[in-house]
Amino acid sequence: MLAAGFYFRTDLADFYLSLTQKISGIENTSLQNLANQIGTQIIAPPPLRTQQEAPLANLTRAGVIAWTNHQRADNGGLAPLKEQGQLDSAALAKAQDMLANQYFEHISPSGAGPDTLAKNVGYQYILIGENLALGNYDGDAGLVQAWMDSPGHRANILNARFQDIGVAVVKGTFEGQVTWLAVQEFGLPLASCPSPNKSIKSQIQANQTQLDSTISVIDTSRQALENMSRRNPAYNDAVSAYNALIAQYNALVATTKQLISTYNSQVAQFNQCVAQ
Repeated sequence: MLAAGFYFRTDLADFYLSLTQKISGIENTSLQNLANQIGTQIIAPPPLRTQQEAPLANLTRAGVIAWTNHQRADNGGLAPLKEQGQLDSAALAKAQDMLANQYFEHISPSGAGPDTLAKNVGYQYILIGENLALGNYDGDAGLVQAWMDSPGHRANILNARFQDIGVAVVKGTFEGQVTWLAVQEFGLPLASCPSPNKSIKSQIQANQTQLDSTISVIDTSRQALENMSRRNPAYNDAVSAYNALIAQYNALVATTKQLISTYNSQVAQFNQCVAQ
């Protein structure tokens, strides 16, 4: 009985070691793949300049959002975009930076792009897009229609994957002329994909700590048994206690294995959602 206990304990220790190595490898790989996917999903068509100036041009954030959702409804019955405060802030930062530094591009002179803007305001995304417009357009409807007449900007407005929108319209002096700068930031938030359950990961880590502690207790018990005479009246009770530790270790390994399987499945589902 004692010999079987020693053998069983060694087998479990080897199994647990390979199990922890497996979960660490899967998790790190998944998160790295996710970071790579997020970093490449940016849609930014060439900025649009008006071809015809409207003398009484006036633009509003609410109007641009309303007309954008109107176009989505009229072209395929797409769900309306939800105004997102962080994206509003990102759009405003973009418009103000273009005026301050006198450029009209998706990438600023300092190298900041739509992804940088999103990160600066704390917006976590899977997909992000940006539309830019410069000029005195004939109101909010005229601006949105100009974007709709441009294939790349139209594709952003009618992208069924986008859920959020942020808009900024700023009047200022650009290249010596008083004009409007308009920015649309589109986003598919990271929260749209089900994240792995953090409590499961915490429980796995707690179980790993307990397993390490149990191994230490098992080692101490084994050494005590090796030094104990089999004629000692307490010997059989010590063997029973030792085998109970083995059973406890075995049960916790089985529970942890199931938790790891569940967590890895959630990570895989999350990555699949991001990829799609």
